[in-house]
Amino acid sequence: MAESTNVHSENKGGILFITIQRESKLNALNFATLDEIKTIFDEVNDNREIKGVIITGAGEKAFVAGADISEIAELSEVNARKFAENGQEIFQMIESCHKPVIAVVNGFALGGGCELAMACHMRIATANAKFGQPEVNLGIIPGYGGTQRLTILIGRGKANELMMTGDMISAEEAKTLGLVNHVASNKEDALQKAEDILGKIMDKAPLAIGMIVDCVNSVYTNDENGYLIEANSFARCVKSDDFAEGTSAFLEKRKPDFKGE
Repeated sequence: MAESTNVHSENKGGILFITIQRESKLNALNFATLDEIKTIFDEVNDNREIKGVIITGAGEKAFVAGADISEIAELSEVNARKFAENGQEIFQMIESCHKPVIAVVNGFALGGGCELAMACHMRIATANAKFGQPEVNLGIIPGYGGTQRLTILIGRGKANELMMTGDMISAEEAKTLGLVNHVASNKEDALQKAEDILGKIMDKAPLAIGMIVDCVNSVYTNDENGYLIEANSFARCVKSDDFAEGTSAFLEKRKPDFKGE
């Protein structure tokens, strides 16, 4: 991985740990940080040594407290569109990644931070985590896909309420609403839960995992036929060496050795 100033990444046993490390700014997403995230995910899919990804924020106070307000304050209408499209593109890379990506949300996940967490395939929160899209307090709206993903995850009515009021919700409420998969008592336990989940996934067929990502994402893409994508993906899986290995291992009562081929 390329060296980064604001984002630290480290491969530990096939899991790439990505830490947003602007702790003095509550890990706010400035332009440079987004560029570093993009550079990392440009490599993730093609790096066979990476089997899964965990994203978290440095320290205990914040996962990501939002975008960098000092940069947003300087936006014009023209570059505001580019600002939003750039963030959407990067978060779409995360959502479409064929390696499982889990957000471990410690502390505040607000604005762009909540949007970053929602772009991940799963979210595990610490008990002190707070989620919200408070952009209306600045006279704007979520711009990195938040209006879409929050509605998909928790439903139209509650998404409207949270985005229109700018209210924050607790980790437990986020779990009840379906925004969070699991709540752990502290960051260490949350990271361990994420590692445990990825450990299970890493034992499965990599091609099949990637196909699941494509099929699930197609549910929310208007111009795609999700059933057709599922059928085509199923056929591609059956064509793979992993399928031959998986079925042989099952019949031979042994653990499969998947290669992702």
